[in-house]
Amino acid sequence: MCGNNMSVPLPAIIPAAKKATAAVIFLHGLGDTGHGWAETLEGIRVPHVKYICPHAPVMPVSLNRSMTMPSWFDIKGLSPDAEEDDNGIRQAAENIKGLIDQEVKNGIPSHRIILGGFSQGGALSLYTALTTQQKLAGVVALSCWLPLRNSFPQASANSINKDIHILQCHGEFDPLVPLMFGSLTVDKLRSILNPANVMFKTYRGLMHNSCSQEMMDVKQFIEQQLPEMN
Repeated sequence: MCGNNMSVPLPAIIPAAKKATAAVIFLHGLGDTGHGWAETLEGIRVPHVKYICPHAPVMPVSLNRSMTMPSWFDIKGLSPDAEEDDNGIRQAAENIKGLIDQEVKNGIPSHRIILGGFSQGGALSLYTALTTQQKLAGVVALSCWLPLRNSFPQASANSINKDIHILQCHGEFDPLVPLMFGSLTVDKLRSILNPANVMFKTYRGLMHNSCSQEMMDVKQFIEQQLPEMN
């Protein structure tokens, strides 16, 4: 995705059970790969939807003492005022836009594509959706935040996705990306998008992971935004 594309393995893909008329591109969190989320999404699959779970490139991450691990961009800190990897975030978003273009070439129009992700992947999905000129069906943003939030609303001034539907979910006991990050993010999103289309769900007892109720909510959102075509 970033730097040497040859070093990034092909995405984990769950093909549609019948003719694919829609797609979900889902981005994993820091230090993970697409395989785990592919397995999770297989449990809530919708028959006409193709699921694509790309793998982040391996890079040094400042937050983790510059250890190398799969990461969409560098993370320098987890406080709301921490310095951010401006160039890395923008480049990562361009790479995801390239994935969307690839699905359009495969015959699935961009307005039939949901972009989603968990933690760092959710952050990148939000940033990409708000800055792309590709009309998207929606965003699933789990346990995450909006990167470069001070660049908005200017960064999304010409966005084609001002009425996009967003499902944002967060665990109430998240120790890594605290619930406050989710609340600040949803407030920001509602200030720059149609607020009626930004849904925020929290889950009692949930830490920095997912749960079955959250996954059922994700499935319902996918079914609503990507209905089967006759």
